[in-house]
Amino acid sequence: MIQGSIVAIVTPMLPNGDIDYPAFDRLLEWHIESGTDAVVVVGTTGESPTLDMDEHTAVVARCVKTINGRIPVIAGTGSNSTREAIYYTQSAKDHGADACLLVTPYYNKPSQEGLYQHFKTIAESVDIPQILYNVPSRTGCDLLPETVDRLADLTNIVGIKEATGDLDRGKHVISLCAERIAIYSGDDATAMDLILMGANGNISVTANVAPAQMHEMCRLALAGESEKASLLNARLAGLHNALFLESNPVPVKWALMELGYIQSGIRLPLVPLNSAYRIPVREAIRHAGLD
Repeated sequence: MIQGSIVAIVTPMLPNGDIDYPAFDRLLEWHIESGTDAVVVVGTTGESPTLDMDEHTAVVARCVKTINGRIPVIAGTGSNSTREAIYYTQSAKDHGADACLLVTPYYNKPSQEGLYQHFKTIAESVDIPQILYNVPSRTGCDLLPETVDRLADLTNIVGIKEATGDLDRGKHVISLCAERIAIYSGDDATAMDLILMGANGNISVTANVAPAQMHEMCRLALAGESEKASLLNARLAGLHNALFLESNPVPVKWALMELGYIQSGIRLPLVPLNSAYRIPVREAIRHAGLD
């Protein structure tokens, strides 16, 4: 079982929007050196909506090659098209990913039965561990705990990223499913609390800029050392908030650029961080001791 701090890594880009593969390699090496426990590649934070199909599969392949088995690689392979999700999931398996992360279908708003059949079909089509991803604030679609409970009986479904930020919801999912699948927070601000309630880790945006700190916070929370985890989490709280002042990954890419790790590239319709938010992000970086 994958546990701990799992970075939802950005896709570095040049100012013209082309993928910056050397910078991507450097980020991956930094995460390994910093103790990051696993990597999610081409998820929401990796700008998957604006990568074309060839780029999507190429970034997964590059990540697997660079990581070279040192930590698990989880490929984002979700789509609002079941056929497309199967294609990405099979490609990720073919390129050597350890698992896949499948977001709920967005925009077309399926029923709970539609969601069950969508994930069931993918699980039965591709033999690779699959993690569900529920983030209704972005998809307009909520995967309810009762549906997760049904899906947890399927062999290939091994986890869920619960990104509602609702601790009661997370606790309910843990109570229903924790003996069959792993539960991951997808909300940095509440991740420590959910881990202390029994979750297995955090799929994190904050880990992009504070990998060592997020690894240690998750380690402490998994060990039940709540006081030490809380002290470290308090230093990161400003980042948890500042990195969502605009839509993810706008603030986190700007923060990484400010720290000198990547260039300014980001793809339309996203644009660089509004100047009004740059001071709060800088202050959060400073408070976390990263500058």
